[in-house]
Amino acid sequence: MEPKETLAFVQGQAEIWRHMLGSVDSMALKCAVELRIADIIHSHGAPITLRQIASGIDSPSPDIPFLARIMRSLVRKNIFTEHNSLESDRETVYGLNQASRWLLHDAELSLVPMILLRSHPWVLAPFYYLNQCVKEGGTAFKKAHSCEFWDFASKNPEFNNIFNDAMACTTKIVMGEVLAEYKDGFASVGSLVDVGGGTGGMTGEIVKAHPHIKGINFDLPHVVATAPVREGVSHVGGDMFDAIPNADAVFMKWVLHDWSDEHCMKILKNCRKAIPEKSGKLIIVDIVLEKDGNDLFDETRMAFDLLMMAHTTGGKERTELEWQKLLVEAGFGRYKIIKIPTIPSIIEAYPE
Repeated sequence: MEPKETLAFVQGQAEIWRHMLGSVDSMALKCAVELRIADIIHSHGAPITLRQIASGIDSPSPDIPFLARIMRSLVRKNIFTEHNSLESDRETVYGLNQASRWLLHDAELSLVPMILLRSHPWVLAPFYYLNQCVKEGGTAFKKAHSCEFWDFASKNPEFNNIFNDAMACTTKIVMGEVLAEYKDGFASVGSLVDVGGGTGGMTGEIVKAHPHIKGINFDLPHVVATAPVREGVSHVGGDMFDAIPNADAVFMKWVLHDWSDEHCMKILKNCRKAIPEKSGKLIIVDIVLEKDGNDLFDETRMAFDLLMMAHTTGGKERTELEWQKLLVEAGFGRYKIIKIPTIPSIIEAYPE
């Protein structure tokens, strides 16, 4: 083998090792969240030593050498910073950066609930069945847990709470960007129905930012039955596969990626019936895959597609061409994609 080929072959080996051990990095991140390391550093208001971090951990005798190895790994991954302190005999101190600020438990914007969900054994178990799905079809989640995702959540209050907390934290992050980047899009809307809106948190935020909008939060009857009163929002129970309440615009965030093309077609056709022929519009907040994309979130979007494969029956992330096909067949002849600085994009679609 030529030297050039040998180097490429060795680099290929290194790449496989990097992917193989990716789960180790995830577990180190989970460890930091569960130990509240970011919160401990934040409470001091400045970088601190290992012993200071250890003193804040809920344990009578934390293992400092073990902690040092965890921190060394997380610093290497640019999750925390380290440098020598000029005030502590040049002892190493650890600080927060723009990544670790997302690990604060009580911050307004935090990814802690999502980290705890995605690293939970219940959520990881379906990935051991992906090869069986390729061989014989079916849902990886059902193979792992003997029931589908939503059934598992309804029967398991602990998992349901973990899942709801994770969805709430990402909704807050995504909706902040939607409201900031789509101000003009809501300006012309008199009434809006949020399909799959849960207990109405998103609808409430939209109406709060745009008080002229009459908000309708639409979800399954047992979901809206527990929804709190929100000013400017009415709660309506029903099934999106049967019919959707009429409004000037239909809003859906991270709903369609849970469903197969056949199921999405039913939902989209009901959306088409719910809005005015000439002035109505559909606002979708969902992932748009780009094969050769190079922004910060592209690898994450691809990973979400595998999440959908593992956890849903037919759910998937879609390319622009796949979105276009669905929209046109459902009666939305025009659309545009608005990129926002987060994982999903806004897809604005109009009837033919």
